[in-house]
Amino acid sequence: MKVRRKIIEIDEELCNGCGQCVPACAEGALEIVDGKARVIGEQYCDGLGACLGECPTGALRIVEREAEDFDERAVEELLARKRQEPQAPPVADPGCGCPGSQVQMFAMPAAAAGRISAPTAPTGSALTHWPVQIRLVPPTAPYLRGAHLLVAADCVPVAYPFFHQELLAGKVVMVGCPKFDDRQMYVDKFRQIFATAGLAALTIAIMEVPCCGGMRAIVQEALSQAGSSLRPEVVVIGARGHVVSRSA
Repeated sequence: MKVRRKIIEIDEELCNGCGQCVPACAEGALEIVDGKARVIGEQYCDGLGACLGECPTGALRIVEREAEDFDERAVEELLARKRQEPQAPPVADPGCGCPGSQVQMFAMPAAAAGRISAPTAPTGSALTHWPVQIRLVPPTAPYLRGAHLLVAADCVPVAYPFFHQELLAGKVVMVGCPKFDDRQMYVDKFRQIFATAGLAALTIAIMEVPCCGGMRAIVQEALSQAGSSLRPEVVVIGARGHVVSRSA
């Protein structure tokens, strides 16, 4: 039976599939399906929102709409079934089902194994300023004025061997992690920068994992709030250190 009531709604664009909301739902209404958090049945969600504070990207909210009425008996049956199901061993972090935390090992190409100490590309740093962490860079930093800003997820410089030469050269960089840091703080800081710094251009460099998609969403939200017409270039890096895509 459908009634008008409060229920959880999930923004799939913001959800990075980290799974932190799942254990916060005592009724078992949330699961990670195809890399996104889902309400598996309206009758299981009580609409109280205990999961809201666990979402690092702000993808969860409470809305009021027509939905199946909350069913305590159905919840008890669901939880009983879940207790009987075999639990898959955690991949990396027991509290996180995010594909980005999956443990992987890469074999070094045979051609490179004997010449690790002989780089074939320039090794000079292209960094022109400090600090670089998003949380530490003041919005009024003089090096932001009229700059080409590179917003990089902090795994990118580790994964991409040509980070300085191909991504950082000629740009000002701010690095951070959209999964572990304060999303709203990022939005507020970028909004101030986009509104006052007069940036010449903007590039976003992220990894090819769901968690990193949050950085693109953060920047886009801040651009919208600042009323900026900047169109960022988005560079996606694979875990093996190659460029997966570049798009404006």
